[in-house]
Parts: sequence; structure tokens; C-alpha cells
Amino acid sequence: MRILIIEDEKEIRSFLKKALQEEFFAVDTAEDGEEGSYMARTSDYDLVVMDNILPKKEGPKICEEIRTAGKTMPIIMLSVKSEASTKVDLLNAGADDYLTKPFSFEELLARIRALLRRPKQIEEEILQIDDMVLNVKEHIVKRGEKEIYLTRKEFSLLEYMMRNHGVALSRGMIMEHVWDMNIDPFSNTIESHIMSLRRKIDTKGKPGLIQTISGRGYKMGLPEKK
Repeated sequence: MRILIIEDEKEIRSFLKKALQEEFFAVDTAEDGEEGSYMARTSDYDLVVMDNILPKKEGPKICEEIRTAGKTMPIIMLSVKSEASTKVDLLNAGADDYLTKPFSFEELLARIRALLRRPKQIEEEILQIDDMVLNVKEHIVKRGEKEIYLTRKEFSLLEYMMRNHGVALSRGMIMEHVWDMNIDPFSNTIESHIMSLRRKIDTKGKPGLIQTISGRGYKMGLPEKK
């Protein structure tokens, strides 16, 4: 899952990025409204967290631009203003939720997870292909009875591929959803992580679950019978 944070206060921005990365999210940041609006409209994010009062462009205008661009990802607005009229204006502009500063990270995380479950992912806390099971909430992966240790990035990659099982995923699609904007597009990071995942999840006597699609990318699922 990939999240964009639009926040001009450096300490808050850095804290949120680090804390969300600890929760297995890929995180990009913007420090003003103009940059944040552009990033939200031109990249594929699963959710946006933004401050209401920002330099260059403020929350309501950013929300309107994101929605006008056809982007439907959830938006959580942060603001020191707690008046009901402010909340109504932001929700009418396109925000999905509103949190008053100061706030606890635990509450923000709960709201993020609630929005990401709505509506299509509400029954997808447990993902399974063949005898491999991934528990999204508890960050546990098993194949058969064996629990498999994965790094945060390996877990995020596997979750993305399992949510899109049977779909040919290009390097660009994987890069867009699992890594943040700092990844070098010419590196072999994706290939290295695929190779590491295969070593960890493949079991002797069982079919490999990550298929290479020549010229197109990778696909998660049982190999097709010939």
C-alpha cells in the first residue's frame, strides 16, 4: 500500500513517514499544497493524509483538484481547526475523514486501515493461494504449517501480488504500489526482491507461486497446466 503525506511541518511529516513505514506502507511526502496536489493527481496512491493549512495551496482546493482529476483514493484531513463548519467544508470538498490536531498516531492508523478496508478489501484480511496464507493484520505468512520470515518490503510485495493474483504485473506497476518515489527505476531491486521471495516461499515438491511472464513482468498463482 502506498500513502502520500502532504504536511508542511517537518517534524510531523518525518514522524508520520517513519511510523507508517514501520506499518509496512510505502510513503511519499510533499511539503506544500502545490507539490502535494501534483503528486496526488499524477501518481497512483492508495490513500492521502494532508494538513488543511498549507503553503501555496490549501486543503479544500487540493481535494477538489484530486477529485476533478478522477482520483478516488481516500483522503484524511488533519487540522488544528475543530469547528463543525470546517469539517463540513472539507468533507464537501472531497475529504473522506477528518482528524483534529493534536492527534494520536494510533487513532490515525486505525482510520487509515478503516478507509483502506472500504469497501472492496473488507473481507481481505486473510489472503490465500494454494497452501500459502498471508495474514495482513498480523503480518504473518505461512506455507502449510511453516511460518515464513519476510522483511517489510518482501511482505508488502507479496501482499500486493497476492491481492492481484492471476494478473500480469509489470515492473512499473510493482514499483508504483510497493516502493516510494525514491527508488531508482534502473536498479535491479524488484528482481532481487522477487528472487528472495521465491527462495523463501517455494517449497520442495510444491509448485512455485511466482511466475515470470516474458516481456510483461510477474504473476502470482499456480502455474498453468499444459
